[in-house]
Amino acid sequence: MAGVVGTHLVAQIGFIVKDVEETKKKWAEFLGLDVPPTQPIGDYAVTCTEFQGEPAPEAYCWIAFFDVGPGLQLELIQPNDKPSTWRNFLVENGEGIHHVAFQVKDSKASLANAKAAGLKLVQRGVYGDGSGEYNYLEAPELKCIVELLESYKK
Repeated sequence: MAGVVGTHLVAQIGFIVKDVEETKKKWAEFLGLDVPPTQPIGDYAVTCTEFQGEPAPEAYCWIAFFDVGPGLQLELIQPNDKPSTWRNFLVENGEGIHHVAFQVKDSKASLANAKAAGLKLVQRGVYGDGSGEYNYLEAPELKCIVELLESYKK
């Protein structure tokens, strides 16, 4: 069964953190993995970040990824102090699990299905290298944000 967004396979679990540099060291030690590089989210000219349906050129974060299983990543996100789903989460909830992500083949179709199921799009953007997109959906019944990831074919 494919579920609401077209898949049931979790691709990523994202954490909001205050300090990505410190937190990634702790996760690396815990997992027995190398400390990954920290990456900027990317330039707004590429990411075209939207928050609550409006352009959000100042929404920014620093991220680090751990590959923790076949097709599964752990993502650490340190937001800046500008409005975004990342900043809101940190202010409202403190550090912790922000989202569960699913890799989808067709964001538009998956978004339509998710919206029909009562989820609300709160933020979206393009990967910093332009190779795909992300869409964050509020899912109060699921107790987290659901993220849809689509990698564009090259």
